[in-house]
Amino acid sequence: MPRDAIQRGRADYASTREHTVGAWIARVEHGSPAWEAGLEAGMRIDFVNDQPMEDIITWRWEADGNVAELLVFVPSDGELYACTLERESGEEWGVEFTDVLFDGIRTCVNACQFCFMAMLPKGARSSLMLRDDDYRLSFLQGNFVTLTNLSDADVERIIRCRMEPMNVSIHAVSPEVRIPLIGRHAMRGMEVLERLCEANIEIHGQIVLCAGLNDGEELERTLAWVEAHPQVTSLAIVPLGYTKYSKRFSSSFSEDMEASRAVVRLLEPYQERARRELGITRFQLSDEFYLDAGLPIPAAETYDGYPQFYDGIGMLRYFLDEVERVRRERASELKATSSMLGAACERALFVCGEAAFDVYSELCNAWGEPFVPFAVHNDYYGGDVNVTGLIVACDLLAQLPENLEQTLVVLPEVMFNFNKLTLDGVSQGDIVREIERRGGQAIVSVPNPGNLLDAVLAWRK
Repeated sequence: MPRDAIQRGRADYASTREHTVGAWIARVEHGSPAWEAGLEAGMRIDFVNDQPMEDIITWRWEADGNVAELLVFVPSDGELYACTLERESGEEWGVEFTDVLFDGIRTCVNACQFCFMAMLPKGARSSLMLRDDDYRLSFLQGNFVTLTNLSDADVERIIRCRMEPMNVSIHAVSPEVRIPLIGRHAMRGMEVLERLCEANIEIHGQIVLCAGLNDGEELERTLAWVEAHPQVTSLAIVPLGYTKYSKRFSSSFSEDMEASRAVVRLLEPYQERARRELGITRFQLSDEFYLDAGLPIPAAETYDGYPQFYDGIGMLRYFLDEVERVRRERASELKATSSMLGAACERALFVCGEAAFDVYSELCNAWGEPFVPFAVHNDYYGGDVNVTGLIVACDLLAQLPENLEQTLVVLPEVMFNFNKLTLDGVSQGDIVREIERRGGQAIVSVPNPGNLLDAVLAWRK
């Protein structure tokens, strides 16, 4: 590729229209093989080793050696150029892309009765309405997918590239339950799942449990299916969550302690067999089931290293253990922080959802004054939505005191997206400014004990 042509391909010439193939370059490291070959931000790699650049997986698979043959589009003159990249063993190519999916996100073809997207308020941001169901994001980011929209070529690619673990929403296995629950493509998902298991692809499974739909006998059938497929190394069972906008659901396990306890009891023999025969618990109930059942959170060793942590499996146990670890190992820092806070303000409010209030209370009791838990009731979504990650700005600001003098408000990072926006579209900066207008101060932290302490310490410095 002529270097003068490459040098003209700067980012401000890049087209903003959507493309069905090709990876737009976001950054090239100075002195890297990509830089030496003349690549620059704003160009687009369309092919690598004669393979179309559909996603980052293609790039990693095809450009795994020390030589990669590219076909690159230079927007400044609208031409395609051949380009050869060469590198030493162990050296990075030095190129970053604007996204991990170059041909767009695969969307959902299902009509799940419990779909949260169908329970959102009118006027919600369009990005929240995107129903992604992309097997590549399952592999790359841990998203749960149903496998119902995969072609045979997609399945073969997963197997050929060993794209594992795949995170799969199973929900039910019997056609008479699964099809009404998920939609007319439901059995394609089971067909693909069986094929992946035959190819020994590791699966992390999930069941969204809906009372009267896929619980009881159907849940036992699904658990038995998983028990017969060792490739499913973990199975998360989470309760249906619903909002006040739902037209189908008005209750769940959160309102029925005995139903929650029945689920816990039903799972126990499966968990015991797995621990006895495999050395892992394998069948994991979400934290909500134990809260709703009024039962203790299980010990850390039963969570098998937390393979489904971000599906709400073991978060509370990890938090509680971290409270004790921080209290034990960082006692001097806690004492110093408490003293510093006492001199600077009257209290530090740890913002959380109502589901986490009890564990935050344990943290504050263990750490002592001036740490105070502040649970936000979710009026925006309503229903049984009560988790920290779904806190919105309008609820937070409506429930915080108008007078926040001598108050440090510690906001959970998980209530913001990558653009630092809440689910109701308010920026992190606007929330901080409003808290400051009320006389307080605000910081943002990952909501676990060690990070919370680090954030408060950094604030004082």
